[in-house]
Amino acid sequence: MTSVREPKQDRSRATRQRLLEATIDCLAEMGWSTATVSVVAERAGVSRGAAQHHFPTREDLILAALEFMFDLRIVTALKESETLDGIEPGTHRTEAIVVSLVESFAGPFFKAALQVWVQAAADPVLREQIVPLEARFGRAVHRITVEALGVNDSDPVAHTLVQATLDMARGLGLADVLTDDSVRRRKIARQWAATLDDALELSS
Repeated sequence: MTSVREPKQDRSRATRQRLLEATIDCLAEMGWSTATVSVVAERAGVSRGAAQHHFPTREDLILAALEFMFDLRIVTALKESETLDGIEPGTHRTEAIVVSLVESFAGPFFKAALQVWVQAAADPVLREQIVPLEARFGRAVHRITVEALGVNDSDPVAHTLVQATLDMARGLGLADVLTDDSVRRRKIARQWAATLDDALELSS
């Protein structure tokens, strides 16, 4: 019994993941209006019926994709922070953290999430579902950034500086939506890292 059931469960999980990944790709590349269940199912290589078996409505699919995307981003951020273990605190480490954070907001995950945010701004029901996810993601990223920088988040100055860094990264991500802003983005990230490092030293 077990040997028969496990492969089916594995196939179901694999199908679900393909649908979530296809949803993210569709949102990032084609926008909200195009990311329908039919289009996502075709991109994932599954039937519409199979897609609706996992996600009965489009909203179910979009919300699950957003949560999947946030969870992946948090896992990635944790792994990236582990690579900093060998770098001593200081300007070089701060720059690595800021650059990594800024680049994460310029990727397809952010572009996909942005499509959902814009739609949620005009849809109170969707907004009510999105806001708690956003808040959980924001808290997690803030905590990871605090730990990577090695600052005391109970210090209001340090807390504000970390949040300003996250807000700046999000803003630079927006600037990259219509055109490639990578050169200017990296220059600003490096300059802010130096400013942030000085400010954190003064506040400690």
